Amino acid sequence: MTRAVAMMWLATPLCAQNIAGTWQGTISAFGGHFRQVMHVAKADTGWIATIYSIDEAAEGDSSASVALRGSHLTITFRHASPAPDGGSFDGQLDPQASTIAGTWTQPDGRYPLIVRRVSPKDAWPIPAHTIRFIAVDTNVKLEVLDWGGSGHPVVFLSGLGGTAHNFDTYAPKFTPQYHVYGITRRGFGASSAPAPITQNYTATRLSDDVLAVLDSLHLVKPILVGHSIAGQEMSAIGSRHPDRVAGLVYLDAGYAYAYYDSTVGDFSLDRNDLEGKLHSLERPIALKDKRAIVRGLLQTDLPRIERDIRDWLQRMSLVSDSLSVRPDGPNGALGNAFLSGGEKFNHVPVPVLAFFAIPHDRGPRPAGVDSATFAQLIAADSASTAAQANAFAAGIPSARVVRLPHANHFVFQSNEAEVMREMNAFMAKVSGAP
Repeated sequence: MTRAVAMMWLATPLCAQNIAGTWQGTISAFGGHFRQVMHVAKADTGWIATIYSIDEAAEGDSSASVALRGSHLTITFRHASPAPDGGSFDGQLDPQASTIAGTWTQPDGRYPLIVRRVSPKDAWPIPAHTIRFIAVDTNVKLEVLDWGGSGHPVVFLSGLGGTAHNFDTYAPKFTPQYHVYGITRRGFGASSAPAPITQNYTATRLSDDVLAVLDSLHLVKPILVGHSIAGQEMSAIGSRHPDRVAGLVYLDAGYAYAYYDSTVGDFSLDRNDLEGKLHSLERPIALKDKRAIVRGLLQTDLPRIERDIRDWLQRMSLVSDSLSVRPDGPNGALGNAFLSGGEKFNHVPVPVLAFFAIPHDRGPRPAGVDSATFAQLIAADSASTAAQANAFAAGIPSARVVRLPHANHFVFQSNEAEVMREMNAFMAKVSGAP
């Protein structure tokens, strides 16, 4: 999603209106809501403004160009952060200079953005934290945030494409009782980005990164809280090093990459298994072992991958051919490296709290998708998510599984009160906090 940006407004003031002050608005995309706070001040060359995407980062960058013609404002900018992707804002200033309504454009799409002038007391606060960089591998350092607090350690892990800054607003709410940290995984944000090849981004490698951070910070049995793909790292640690954590909290993160059930299946994970067994047939192994592998392929692996492909084809049949679909996912080669490095986890012997959004709030119906098809897509999502939640609950009987109807994927944003209540009760129990 959008990263924090700083904009330099170089044009002449519009109709002598004073646009200095604080502006804020929200971008909705990918099932989440990302708040923007912009501070504008007068400079010798025109207007200078800084925007903070407070649900993602606390730093800003500078614009590449600004054009103000009448009440029409166009800004193109480059990110100075370690993970630049560029973008632009095109908006219209109202006659009272109280609102700028426009569109935020970046490589993956266009998103409505309306910013309104607010008083300092009504402005969303810019999160405060300290940042350090911790070496976890050769030439790999991870950005680690520390929001402070005292008590049992709690460590937040973001979803794919996100950073620890995704929790800049949420995580500090736990500092009265816990010492709260966040980790930006390799490949994203300000953390090091090794080449996007599978061996650099396996589930084992990523979980080892987390353990290296815990060691460096001398954290004893922390509670890990992970969103989305972070469920993979948590399950890798919980299944292999259960003594290292007090508990795991899955924020819409309990999908196949975190808990695999063969009755539900998963194309990426089943494909990885199939490829591994096919490659093993090329190695010099005993003939009886090759026969056993071939029997397994015919009896289990091939029927399973066929089922996965049929399920995928059924979902794709609901999507119009006119829509642009990126087969490599939103993160390109890096996303593929994650998928290829996934593993199957089906045993997590630690205390677990897991949230599932069933069905997900998908927001407005996309252009090019009719209402009947949109309803089918939601129904299909609800069925598959419910099946996974049921499998997760059955496979980890000690887990508390909370189903959140019509929550978005960022459940800690859409259902903050309920998620906080459940988390506080769970963390108090596993940490021994009063």
